Amino acid sequence: MVQLSLPKNSKVSAGKTWPAVSNTGTAPTRLKTFKVYRYDPENGKNPYWDTYELNLDECGPMVLDALFKIKNEVDPTLAFRRSCREGVCGSCAMNIGGRNTLACTKAIADVAGQDITISPLPHLPVVRDLVPDLSNFYKQYASIEPWLHTSTALPTEEYTQTIEDRDKLDGYYECILCASCSTSCPSYWWNGDRYLGPAALLQAYRWLVDSRDDATEERLEKLDDPFKLYRCHTIMNCANVCPKGLNPAKAIADVKRMMVERA
Repeated sequence: MVQLSLPKNSKVSAGKTWPAVSNTGTAPTRLKTFKVYRYDPENGKNPYWDTYELNLDECGPMVLDALFKIKNEVDPTLAFRRSCREGVCGSCAMNIGGRNTLACTKAIADVAGQDITISPLPHLPVVRDLVPDLSNFYKQYASIEPWLHTSTALPTEEYTQTIEDRDKLDGYYECILCASCSTSCPSYWWNGDRYLGPAALLQAYRWLVDSRDDATEERLEKLDDPFKLYRCHTIMNCANVCPKGLNPAKAIADVKRMMVERA
């Protein structure tokens, strides 16, 4: 009988509990518990869950506000990414309450239960705490060459499109590369080294349908691979978690359709 064992550092233990403290001196009346994943690969210790009790009367409405309160007032060692706070940059993507999303646009009130778990995007190496290593993700994005390829003479003013051609980009150009979709995809978990994943393939389709681009055949040729494109099994996790409401699965299906029409 084959016995399988998890790597030593995959076992997550309980960490420290930080009780709520009121800044006004009055007893907290609206308490919320946040269980946050902590891990520093440089110290050789296993990851653990720290528990923070926060007074919501002294905290902003979003999960990112809670993380700011923890870092600024409770535990300055907590590490996480953030930037725009407007759902535009994708920096604060993480797993909140078991679902990939953006901490800046996820309201605390919208997460069910008294305890809210916060962990880094799943199935990626962890740099520290809530910061995942996106090196492979960005490498895959770069591989689809996300810029215009033109063979025609450069225009004297600008590249133009008809309204109809411009409309074809809707639902694709809005992607903010937060990686929520790719890291929720089981096919990407299993074959992340070779399967490009929902985000990169959505971006690939965005350039394939751009009327200003002259490299359609070359782009399709690069994607014509058993793993790069065809590991998608339409599980639809990507569309379910996208914080921008996009549908990467549809984009992938359209790329496959273009492959058939090309044959």
